[in-house]
Amino acid sequence: MMGVSGPPVGFNNMILPLESHGVKIISMGFFVNEETPVIWRGPMLHKAVQQFLGDVYWGDLDFLLADLPPGTGDVSISVAGFLPGAQMLVVTTPQEAARKVAERAGKMAERTRLTVCGVVENMSFFVCPHCGERTSIFGEGGGQEAADTLGVPLLGQIPLLPALREGGDAGVPIVVSDPDSAAGEALIEAGRQLAAATRTRIRKPLGLTVARR
Repeated sequence: MMGVSGPPVGFNNMILPLESHGVKIISMGFFVNEETPVIWRGPMLHKAVQQFLGDVYWGDLDFLLADLPPGTGDVSISVAGFLPGAQMLVVTTPQEAARKVAERAGKMAERTRLTVCGVVENMSFFVCPHCGERTSIFGEGGGQEAADTLGVPLLGQIPLLPALREGGDAGVPIVVSDPDSAAGEALIEAGRQLAAATRTRIRKPLGLTVARR
């Protein structure tokens, strides 16, 4: 999705992350063949998270983002243990089934010393490129309902655009390739609100984890 691949290199007993569009990235996908599934139980996943946080040379960061699997599995629990006090951004789609999973992830955060800072609703609607008609393919209101349930703001509603998917496949995010598009503007505004919401009184950013659905 970010246009980088291949094994990272080591230096002074540390792993150097790959970098794309000014973002430092580490992923399990960098260490295994693209066609090879990672079939690990909880203890191995826990160790991998520990290494990604402790053995990777991140340097000075504005934010540390962890893209987590949906729900309340082992990886989410491990991240909460390693980063107590971090904040969680809950990402959902409008339909009820996805909203319920996202809400469970948010409620898990409250029990594991994390704080939910907001909700982003992905695939909120589709705008026909020919007639301009807006269609809510996956329903409406799931993001706002999740935000209300968790007591946090809805930071953004991201429209479903072919260019958004194409950018992910090509490794060029839409905020880079077409920042003035509807999806680009929505993502940039969500990022601005997120940056403002996750700063302390002394202007230092907090850790941030992401639960996806």
